[in-house]
Amino acid sequence: TRSKIISDIKEGKIDVVIGTHALIAEKMNFSPKGSPSGKKVGLAVIDEQHRFGVKQRAQLREKAHTTPHLLSMTATPIPRTLTLALYGDLDLSVIDEMPPGRQKISTHLVKPEKRKAAYEFISDQISQGRQIFVICPLIEESDKLGVKSAEQEYKKLKKEIFPEFKIGLLHGKMKPKEKEKIMGDFKDGKLDILVSTAVVEVGVDVPNATVMMIEGAERFGLAQLHQFRGRVGRAEYKSYCFLFTESPSTKTFKRLSALVHLYDGFKLAEKDLQIRGPGEVYGVRQHGLADLKMATLTDVKMIKLAREEAENIIHKGLAKLPKLEAKLQEYKKERRLE
Repeated sequence: TRSKIISDIKEGKIDVVIGTHALIAEKMNFSPKGSPSGKKVGLAVIDEQHRFGVKQRAQLREKAHTTPHLLSMTATPIPRTLTLALYGDLDLSVIDEMPPGRQKISTHLVKPEKRKAAYEFISDQISQGRQIFVICPLIEESDKLGVKSAEQEYKKLKKEIFPEFKIGLLHGKMKPKEKEKIMGDFKDGKLDILVSTAVVEVGVDVPNATVMMIEGAERFGLAQLHQFRGRVGRAEYKSYCFLFTESPSTKTFKRLSALVHLYDGFKLAEKDLQIRGPGEVYGVRQHGLADLKMATLTDVKMIKLAREEAENIIHKGLAKLPKLEAKLQEYKKERRLE
């Protein structure tokens, strides 16, 4: 039972614990320092690190009663400039190769007048035995935003566009068992089309799916769109990504066109950084405009120089710089675990 597992963790009876954010919940407590078991948290592995908030990482340290070795993993590419600036104190490993056998996904920005042709193509793919993802930025319809919702799109596809096919709906407000059932049916081929929100961004593997159709593509960042695109093309079948937007903005067209021409996630992350801004990646907001004081976030040489100067200060010691030391201590309490 849950209470028995929590008790065993606290007493140090379990060597390896695998779990969700529940591991840093209020009632959870790892074997404290000096406890009879003599055990402490030696290693923490954070998967999908980009979805793990900075405050939650601080909570993990508090629960562990120490600062354990840390391995942070993410499939979301981080721009090189921000990597140097924010994670320069960590050993970084980058896997920049596609798995063997993967094909390049043909990506298209679909104009409103080409929508019918896209539907016909999707119908043909299903007739060949393939499956389709349809992504929407919202769960429910919003009059203010004027953006298609997953529920709205599900009803439209089921009644008007593809009544002959089996269609499922998936979003974050569903109960876990309900979500598992829908994803299981899609993976088992019981559904032809899965209409979903961003919950399928990562960790979904359906080799038979060959089309990723994204409604309201302008509502997503390039890195996130790249993640959606990676949900198809996972087998030997030629795969496609269709970006739909109702926005007439030249800026929107330029940004989405980058996804059509670029397939390197790191280059796309750099492009997204230039266009949208980095967000407060180092702090607690992690969205919006940066609080980083840099002349330009694409100046790698400047960032390298700043990093070298920071290392020199650390090596010399902070005793002569009490105000800086106090500021760093303040950051440690509020910011990253690393």
